[in-house]
Amino acid sequence: MKRLFLSYLCLVGLSASAAKPNMILVLIDDMGWAGTSVQIDPNIPESKGSIYKTPNLEKLAKSGMRFTNAYAPGPMCTPSRVGILTGKTPAAVHITAPGSGRTQDYQMLTSGSMDGSLTTQIDTIAKSLKSAGYATAHFGKWHIGRTGPGEYGYDTHDGNTGNEVPDSSPENPKDIFGMTKRAFDFMEAQIESGSPFYLQLSHYAVHTPVEAREGSQALFDSVPSRGKVDAGGIAAMTYNIDESIGMLRAKIEALGIAENTYLVVMSDNGGSGGGPRRSHATALNGGKGSLYEGGIRIPFFAEGPNIEAGSINRESIMGCDLFPTFCEWAGVKIPDGLEGVSLASLLSGSDQPLVERSLLFHYPHYGQGARQKPQSALIHGDYKILYNWESQSAELFNLSNDPGEQNDLSGSESKRAAELLAQLHQRLNEIEASLPRPNPNYDPNAEVPSRRMRKR
Repeated sequence: MKRLFLSYLCLVGLSASAAKPNMILVLIDDMGWAGTSVQIDPNIPESKGSIYKTPNLEKLAKSGMRFTNAYAPGPMCTPSRVGILTGKTPAAVHITAPGSGRTQDYQMLTSGSMDGSLTTQIDTIAKSLKSAGYATAHFGKWHIGRTGPGEYGYDTHDGNTGNEVPDSSPENPKDIFGMTKRAFDFMEAQIESGSPFYLQLSHYAVHTPVEAREGSQALFDSVPSRGKVDAGGIAAMTYNIDESIGMLRAKIEALGIAENTYLVVMSDNGGSGGGPRRSHATALNGGKGSLYEGGIRIPFFAEGPNIEAGSINRESIMGCDLFPTFCEWAGVKIPDGLEGVSLASLLSGSDQPLVERSLLFHYPHYGQGARQKPQSALIHGDYKILYNWESQSAELFNLSNDPGEQNDLSGSESKRAAELLAQLHQRLNEIEASLPRPNPNYDPNAEVPSRRMRKR
């Protein structure tokens, strides 16, 4: 009986979904650029994680496209999620941190705005697609302010969730498989009703604390911890995420909608455990909470209609580009004022590069550890300028030959550094970004903690 039902769904799905493609976004929490067993950049062996086993992501990479220079909108979860949802940089919507916080007396500057609220009047991916007849769903971690997904265009959702996983058990760690099952139910319902759909699965993993199936943890028992980081446990969580992606791809095939469904898999920011310097097990500098590459460069995979199998793209893209991309795929007018640009032509194999632009990153806050200062950054072509608001100094890197940001060129290429720095400040001024200011209560003799830990 179940087989007959699925066969029916396949037939309905093929006929009813022909006009508009389905779109699925899988957002993984805290997966670093080298957080998989896929070598993201064929020229950089360290872009493949040595401890990870992600066979389903390997299959996805072989059947679709991966980007070597993909970026999260921000180095923390909330601003990145806002950037994806709105197609605007976190600086433009004034949400650059996960939540409220207060300035400490040992900090030279006050942070930029830490208001996590987002107006419900803003254009979003879900609203635009819903206006074109799409059914919309969001399962998993939301973590955007005080208002849930329903106010931003999602028909079906888990509510205004944060870091705390509402449903977790030994066989359903971090609700990985529970939300996948809810996704299956949603997909089947839309195929039965003949509606195209947009589905977002926002996983709680691989964010700490570690939760993974016992059998998966056993696969990584020999992986040593890195300081306080349970590397084996994170590898086990990653393995479980990968299992769910395999299940999702198999479901798309079983429902007969693979020829008309786009699947995008990405992370919300760089990996944890990197601190302000080199992120563990990767060629990149820094980690979560930093605007060095380790905090913002992420894995990014896509497969679907007209996406060439096994293709690799080196254009610099960011999560804000998904909104206009999905609109173009759906035949929906792209709203005015988006900072992202459509990737549809790149994903279809066009040789034409994207319009010339700069990628803006803004984290005007102190991060994990006393050395992580408020920063802003701009990537233009091969070059990246990174500005430290506390020292009022800038670093310049050529990412094409120095993705690890080991060679500061601000002295040897001072003219280029000055031009990019001026462009960075102009962009921040144009969008009226919230900037750090001198801290009136700053005490240079105050004790500085060795490390500040907060849930993010």
